[in-house]
Amino acid sequence: MPNTSFAQILSALRDFFTTANGEFLFCSVPFWAAFVVFFAIYLIMRRASRVGMMVYVVAFNLFFAYKFNGWLMLLLPLTALISWGLTELIRRPFGLGDVAGTLLGDCRLTRRLHSREGCGRKALLWLAIVLALAPLLLFKYGAATADLWRELTGSNFSLAALVMPVGISFYTFQAISYSVDVYRGRYNEHVSLLEYLFYLTFFPLLLAGPITRANVLLPQIKRPQPANNARVYIGLWLILLGLLKKGLIADYIAEYNNWIFDNPTQYSGFENLMGIFGYTLQIYCDFSGYSDMSIGIAALMGFTLKENFDSPYQSLNLTEFWRRWHIALSTWFRDYVYIPLGGSRCGKLRTYLNCFITMLASGLWHGSTWMFALWGALHGIGLVAHKANRFWLDRIPNRWYVRFAAWLLTFVFISASWVFFRADSVSKALTIFGRVFTDWDWAYLPYFVQARPAWTVFVVLGFALHAIHRRGYLWLQRMFVRSPWLVKLLIFAIAVQLVVNFRLDYVQPFIYSQF
Repeated sequence: MPNTSFAQILSALRDFFTTANGEFLFCSVPFWAAFVVFFAIYLIMRRASRVGMMVYVVAFNLFFAYKFNGWLMLLLPLTALISWGLTELIRRPFGLGDVAGTLLGDCRLTRRLHSREGCGRKALLWLAIVLALAPLLLFKYGAATADLWRELTGSNFSLAALVMPVGISFYTFQAISYSVDVYRGRYNEHVSLLEYLFYLTFFPLLLAGPITRANVLLPQIKRPQPANNARVYIGLWLILLGLLKKGLIADYIAEYNNWIFDNPTQYSGFENLMGIFGYTLQIYCDFSGYSDMSIGIAALMGFTLKENFDSPYQSLNLTEFWRRWHIALSTWFRDYVYIPLGGSRCGKLRTYLNCFITMLASGLWHGSTWMFALWGALHGIGLVAHKANRFWLDRIPNRWYVRFAAWLLTFVFISASWVFFRADSVSKALTIFGRVFTDWDWAYLPYFVQARPAWTVFVVLGFALHAIHRRGYLWLQRMFVRSPWLVKLLIFAIAVQLVVNFRLDYVQPFIYSQF
């Protein structure tokens, strides 16, 4: 019997290390069991050797990528190698133009050679960007492009078998930002290949970001920060929040939301509206919950990352919303798409066009279907409308009822746009809106609450907690950080028990991991 048990343990361990099944999400038991073991060894390696620690973490990063992508995870280190190599060629602090001009005493020669070097560096930058984007474009848009080509030409060519590697959109954008920042002189420190592998493959950021700039993470990799209790406790606080947002609220309310978006005609207008509001909360709790856990895990390991969500549904206009929602992505598009297009420097009409193009690109980044493009276009039109009317809007008195009306209009627009983001087709999205406007009756409310009490409580509680002012949030965080370990342990135990009691038969995948 003991031999049989030992054999079963060995078989389970072998399956765990060799099976790529995607069951390694931050809300899963296998991940946390593996992380506890990883973290214990990490603490030892961190004290013993920085190089040894980096090798160890990179190995775990690649194992983490393998659990989701199988051998497609090899694209990640290959991307890192190409990106790092080309960026090192771009990085020339003292070029040939300076040497030749100094030796020959010819300033004009120096300027001519600098001009040629500049062209060479720009060509290398574009090569780095194209090679980084190529796998992303192939896996994300290859099948859709092949289908369109087949329809136009009648050929049998298909790329339907392509499976997009999880996280490719995020590490691709991170690699591009590094190359561009080095080219622009925003990050000038030399980076070894091992340090860059750590930066690009860092597992807390791998599934769904947040996209982290070189000047945020690389200095911490090069000069590890000393142990800090406050950072660890804040990390635990963020993990707790993420667990409740994702594992409790988002996963539980997702099932009903899926029913509505799959078959809107089977439900009343009131039920469809509840599905819209439910998905509005679900996508926030799902993605911000992942970001909280990601930033929290990094904090446990001694790395401080920037906030990715700042109560976005409290926004009074769309411009403010995009400063609060998915901050890492919105600032990436601002710095690497909107500003290079000209930003707001080329007149009003060009500013509006740049804004619209940027949001359209943001929509297409989420997926290759027309629904994502439509969602991006809607937000582009909304942002342009807000910018075009800023002169008049700024002259409206800043009264509480004006702020409430601005918030309500913004929230309704955002919630409605999520319908196009989530629905399979325009016709299904319009069907949902049609049910809301043609089959509405407040009489459904008591029956709905009676039929789905837990769903109603989670949605009301989720929005209520989201409405807490930032001062209140920081006060709660301080109370948790200052509380005794026994209290922290009790809070975690309650949170885990709630997640276990209300979880479905399977862990819902992170919504943004598919992008």
